[in-house]
Amino acid sequence: MSKKRVAVLISGRGSNMVALIEAAKAADYPAEIALVVSNRPQAPGLARARAEGIVTEVVDHVQFGGDRQAFERALDAALTAHRIDIVCLAGFMRLLTPWFVERWRGRMLNIHPALLPQFKGLDTHRRALEAGVAQHGATVHFVVAEMDAGPIVAQEAVAVRADDSEQTLAARVLEVEHRIYPQALRALADGRATLRGRDADPTS
Repeated sequence: MSKKRVAVLISGRGSNMVALIEAAKAADYPAEIALVVSNRPQAPGLARARAEGIVTEVVDHVQFGGDRQAFERALDAALTAHRIDIVCLAGFMRLLTPWFVERWRGRMLNIHPALLPQFKGLDTHRRALEAGVAQHGATVHFVVAEMDAGPIVAQEAVAVRADDSEQTLAARVLEVEHRIYPQALRALADGRATLRGRDADPTS
């Protein structure tokens, strides 16, 4: 089986990166984690990736000042040099320009800690608790130019408990993230999930 070459983009510890790495160890998994890239040289996830024998790169956004496109062209060059087929954002704390998004259209996934289209952006667990919703969760979606607006590939809910804090809710959602991101990447890598127009084809 020819496996798709995947790059995981991180800014911090990369817990979802680890979930993808572990899933990709299965012989029948249709993707391999070929590269981990961080925009922060001190991101803890880089050491974990190296410990797994995965090639890492740092493209430090600070070095490019406010020139987002110059940063993204350097990032794109790293991905191209490593013959990457699919990009997975895993706690990558940079908003991407339409140029980069279009460059990787249909080949880039993101995971978001909420049941999109609810609670786009940051502080999702606090906002979910303040809104009094009965369910919260996580979503894997294709990346499009609008933030957290791409077609959904995988999504799973957790019940919000009366005694939940941001921390307890976040912990249960993180378990969901670690489960559904490998499922979504598998669906994209084996061709069951595709981006056509503004819709994602079903993964089942």
